[in-house]
Amino acid sequence: MKKIILSLGLICFLSISLFAQDSDSVKVKEEKNMKLLLIPVLASSPATGFMFGVAPAITFIQGDPKTTAISSYLGSAVYTTQKQLLLTFKGNLFFENNEWLLMNDWRYFITSQPTFGLGTGPQSARLVSTGIEYEDGLTSQSIDEAQFMKFNFLRLHQTLLKKVNSNGLYAGIGYHLDIHSKIEDQLFDLEAEPAVITSHYAYSTKYDINPEKYTLSGISGNVIYDTRDNTVNAYHGRYAFLSLKGNPTWLGSTVGSSSLWAEYRDYFTLNPNRPRNLIAFWAYGNFQTGGALPYLDLPALGWDQFGRSGRAYPQGRFRGQSMVYSELEWRFPLQQNNDRWGGVVFANFTSATNKDAEIKMLDYINTGVGLGVRFMLDKQKRQNLALDYAWGNYGASGFYLSVNEVF
Repeated sequence: MKKIILSLGLICFLSISLFAQDSDSVKVKEEKNMKLLLIPVLASSPATGFMFGVAPAITFIQGDPKTTAISSYLGSAVYTTQKQLLLTFKGNLFFENNEWLLMNDWRYFITSQPTFGLGTGPQSARLVSTGIEYEDGLTSQSIDEAQFMKFNFLRLHQTLLKKVNSNGLYAGIGYHLDIHSKIEDQLFDLEAEPAVITSHYAYSTKYDINPEKYTLSGISGNVIYDTRDNTVNAYHGRYAFLSLKGNPTWLGSTVGSSSLWAEYRDYFTLNPNRPRNLIAFWAYGNFQTGGALPYLDLPALGWDQFGRSGRAYPQGRFRGQSMVYSELEWRFPLQQNNDRWGGVVFANFTSATNKDAEIKMLDYINTGVGLGVRFMLDKQKRQNLALDYAWGNYGASGFYLSVNEVF
């Protein structure tokens, strides 16, 4: 099945590339200062079955191109053979002269997803054997496999930032709402001998959180520093983002908590005559700084704004009270005198904590490696169509068809 899906993805990539190479269709959209691309979604995994749908991508400039950065929005409408519905709408809008920046992340899922306990490393599936006691004296067996869960998920994240100076500094506030409902642990079974107590149930009962539904509602303070020459495909510059979020119960959160997001990206040109030949670096840390975040709201791989981290692994494969992630990518042209086609080689690193199992940051590091090909849809905006394949630990692998660079 993986070979079939990869072949379909390659066919889609080549078809879109050949269609976009038709200058007539591309020029019309450039004259309107907006490019709309509909990417077919074809994928398969044990958690979703066969996935099909469409992922629209829009890029435009809301002002003078010389003083206003490129705005971009990515969406998706996906249905799976496991009767899952995945709707997303994410993007960054730069107003004229970059005076304001509006960031949004909206999602609605009717879905199921495996969880593997907290932390990275071989002990990540053993949260239930960390000495948690129950009133009725239950003991539980260790779960060393994927723990499938069904749930509905609504996310509404909106952040507005004002330009502070001409050196790329922004500051602003945001509101963030996450609601998990109709949560069902498919392995959870108190009637079994011994009882099967999942990582989600064990964590939720320890921190007095309803395991069937919970809400995270918070306000954030945010600072961004951005000197990238292009927001969808940078050749040089750097990007830093700090976001401190508080989730008080008086604002609707099930339990009170706070968290910190810290992110950094940098780009190093290897050949001044071919700026597309570069090394790109990305790192972020997501930390629970107070209280207790609900299990599915804990820092997890693949839950960044655009869901790009952790190529090789399914979304949420690693989760913990705190998590750090980094990625290094070599981007290079594939043509001697043209930048239409390019390639990438990349590696990523993930570490997550589990304080209940005494798994500390960097005790275990899980890795992913991969390669990919790029086709430049719009030379002026440097918008790329990307196809990647990645391999990770524990037999993980996957292919990824998307628009714009990963970071």
